[in-house]
Amino acid sequence: MREPSVVPFVSQISAKSRLAWLNHLRNVLPRLRIEPFGPQHDYMDTEVAIVANPDPEQLQNMPNLKWVQSLWAGVENLVHTLPDEVAVVRMTDPQLAKTMAEAVLTMTLYLHRDLPKYAEQQLDAVWEQHTLTLPEDRIVGILGLGALGRAACGTLSLNGFDVLGWSRSLRSIPDVRCYFGDDGLAELLSIADIVVILLPLTNETKGLLDKSRLS
Repeated sequence: MREPSVVPFVSQISAKSRLAWLNHLRNVLPRLRIEPFGPQHDYMDTEVAIVANPDPEQLQNMPNLKWVQSLWAGVENLVHTLPDEVAVVRMTDPQLAKTMAEAVLTMTLYLHRDLPKYAEQQLDAVWEQHTLTLPEDRIVGILGLGALGRAACGTLSLNGFDVLGWSRSLRSIPDVRCYFGDDGLAELLSIADIVVILLPLTNETKGLLDKSRLS
């Protein structure tokens, strides 16, 4: 009986994380021969690859590749380098959106509560309180209203922030003022105190925030 083709796990993550992923994947997909990418394997017959922040060049020598399953949400480094006929599938895990929303809230609070200023004072052994701005008086703009952006908008709104959202086309999100298009982006940037980018890197979004917009 012919040995099944290797399903390579291609990644640029730590050895510890790679081993954890391999153990989990092998447990839930026992019929597949999932192995870390390496020169010891022949990938001429490989049709499916599983990736986590891969080096796209490592997928170039798989002539029969048809499907790339990314364990990450971002796949920008793949879609611009692989042939169009190769399907690139990304994760849309609800837990991922929740985790990202938590990270956005963390960094927003870091800036909202002037923690960089207080950390600088701490180094100088200075205790000085500064005026506290309430969340409802702090405008936070979210660029990108996909699954991650919508989750971030909801978490920020629940914590009292005045939230703005922007996307290429008009969206509607409860408790969020939504903008779209070039004019909408200019308006959002003119009034937001904090801006969070949750956009994929594409030809349309590359350079979206240039010198003129950031000024």
